[in-house]
Amino acid sequence: MASPVTPSARYNTMIHLHGIHKTYFGAQPLHVLKGIDLDIAEGELVSIMGASGSGKSTLLNILGILDDYDEGEYSLAGTLIKDLSETRAAEYRNRLIGFIFQSFNLIGFKTAVENVELPLFYQGVSRKKRHQMAMEELAKMGLTDWAEHYPNEMSGGQRQRVAIARALVTRPKIILADEPTGALDSKTGVEVMELLKRLNREEGITMVIVTHDPNVAAQTNRIIRIKDGVIEE
Repeated sequence: MASPVTPSARYNTMIHLHGIHKTYFGAQPLHVLKGIDLDIAEGELVSIMGASGSGKSTLLNILGILDDYDEGEYSLAGTLIKDLSETRAAEYRNRLIGFIFQSFNLIGFKTAVENVELPLFYQGVSRKKRHQMAMEELAKMGLTDWAEHYPNEMSGGQRQRVAIARALVTRPKIILADEPTGALDSKTGVEVMELLKRLNREEGITMVIVTHDPNVAAQTNRIIRIKDGVIEE
C-alpha cells in the first residue's frame, strides 16, 4: 500500500480546466458547457452535483477523455489533453484514469479476477503478472474467495468492489466515479463510500464522484455544483 499523501503533496494540481466550452451540433445546436474553470488538487476527494441536463455527464466525459471539448484548456497530471487521436486518448485513459460506473460494466462471461485483469491485458502486461496484480486488488476488497466467480453469482456490492479493483489495478492518477452507489441499496452504498474514502485517505488517489445523492456528496471534501453549463460559486 502506498504511504499516505503528505499535506504538501496535495497542493499539486491534478486537474486543470480553463474556459472549457462544449457544443453538440445537430438540428438544434446545444451549448452544454459554457466556460468551465476548475482546479482539483492531487489527493482531493470531490463530488460533482447537478440536475439532469446541467452538463455534469459531459464534464465527466471530458475529464475521462471520452469526449473532446471545443474551446479552452484541460490538463491532467500536467499533460495537456487536446485533439488526441483515438489511439492516444485510449493510451492516456488506460494509464492515467480508473473508471467506476453505476452499472458496474463487468463482462458477464469473465470471472472477477479476469475482469480485474482486463486493463492490464490492454497494457501488455504478462499473464502471470496481471493475475498477481489483480489478485492483490481483489484481496484489498476482501474478495479473494470470489476471484473465480462470475458477476451473476455476486451481490451488487461485491460487483461494485470488483469494479473498484479493476479501476485501481493500473495504478491510475485519478478515479472517476459515475453514480457509484446508484444501483446499490443504502447499506451497501454506505459501505462502498467508506471504501472509496479509505482508498483516498490511505493511498492518496484523487477521486471525482458524480452523484445526485446529497448524502454521498456530503462525504466528499468539496462539492462542485454545476447548473446550466457553468459551475456555481
